[in-house]
Amino acid sequence: MNGTIENRDSFLEKIAGKLNRTPGEAPELPIWAHKPQERVYNDYSEEQLTVMMKKACEPIHTSVYETTLDGLAKQLVQLIDKYGAGKIVATKDERFEAFGLSNVLDSYQVYTWNYKEGRKNIDKAAEATIGLSICDVMLAESATAGLFNDKDKARSVSLLPETSVVIVPKSCIVPRMTQAMQLIENKVEHGEEVSSYINFISGPSNSADIEMRLVVGVHGPIKVAYIIVSDV
Repeated sequence: MNGTIENRDSFLEKIAGKLNRTPGEAPELPIWAHKPQERVYNDYSEEQLTVMMKKACEPIHTSVYETTLDGLAKQLVQLIDKYGAGKIVATKDERFEAFGLSNVLDSYQVYTWNYKEGRKNIDKAAEATIGLSICDVMLAESATAGLFNDKDKARSVSLLPETSVVIVPKSCIVPRMTQAMQLIENKVEHGEEVSSYINFISGPSNSADIEMRLVVGVHGPIKVAYIIVSDV
């Protein structure tokens, strides 16, 4: 649908005037006297955050496993077999190789996302039984996986397959959304490239819209599993 925008500038000037600002001028950020959001769980150790995250997985119908870097390949194989193997798709992430998982991906003939293939990638993800991703930041408070999606780490891998398996490096677990946003802000301040799309996932999709009855797997994976790995 095509249309035109009329009186935009005069409207914005009126709003700016009410706020005692000049149109286009960046407002000064407020300096808050108290920042409780930065103190919540701020003194938690890595182990305490891990325990919190595992506990938070229970109400969101998410399975969670914990292993070492040496045992990661074996744990992934067990999980793949548990969920029926079949067709598997994975993001193109150099950490799969760094974590020693290349042989596992090869043995199961895992399709790795290739943006040059266009629509074929989405079709592969849609028909896959399992999607494999690696977490970029994990919110311990809600067991929410933050995935910094880009052309190689596409969201289709975690959204379209029947089961989503997310590897969670222990070092990426933070208390809550506050710290996740601080992490992103730090990247921007240091001139690092930031993903244009960040996907936060809290377990399998669910809805209770119909008669208040919870239905899991409504518009995304039916099952979600996290593998926490000690990466240091």
